[in-house]
Amino acid sequence: MNYILPLIIGFLAAFIGLLAPSMLNMTAARTSIEKGKKAGIQFSAGAATVVFIQGFIAVTFAKYLVANPEIITNLKIAAIFVLLALAIFFFMQARKKFKAEGENKKGSSFFIGLGMSSLNMLAIPFFLTMATLAENKGWMSIEQPYATIYVFGAVLGAFSLFVIYVSFAEMIAKKAQFIARNISYILSILFVLLAISTAVQVFG
Repeated sequence: MNYILPLIIGFLAAFIGLLAPSMLNMTAARTSIEKGKKAGIQFSAGAATVVFIQGFIAVTFAKYLVANPEIITNLKIAAIFVLLALAIFFFMQARKKFKAEGENKKGSSFFIGLGMSSLNMLAIPFFLTMATLAENKGWMSIEQPYATIYVFGAVLGAFSLFVIYVSFAEMIAKKAQFIARNISYILSILFVLLAISTAVQVFG
């Protein structure tokens, strides 16, 4: 099994999943503007550290489920609902005015990143769904060491995305509403298509 593919899948899962302007990445941008690029990167590192924990929990459950083939169908059905929930979430994000949070927070940017990323309740089901779909399509195995490589890919994807927001903070802050609306619509459509594809596999 290719070691590079799980890394790429994890990277893309996190990068795309966090692409739309949200509390985390826009706070990374705001931190960069208010405290400097170094603080923005520290915030990004803290947020990405939590992604490792979330991703590890996700693949641990995924390994258990894959080891029990009788519940794979139920997992796919659950994945449909998760994907539809993500589609609705991004659609709602596109419909509302974006507001970055954490503007007045003080303290270590790294620990603020840790705390805020820990509040992202969608992360674990998202990484679980992406890993399981990739395994079912034969793109990667959720056995070790591939599962850990997938998680490291997710960490790299999240950190890279946050750093992009930090690096282009001024421009992103000015264009936030336009970016949020259009990217969120695109991601909403993407997750609907993934849900339909999975539904066809289950019920087709």
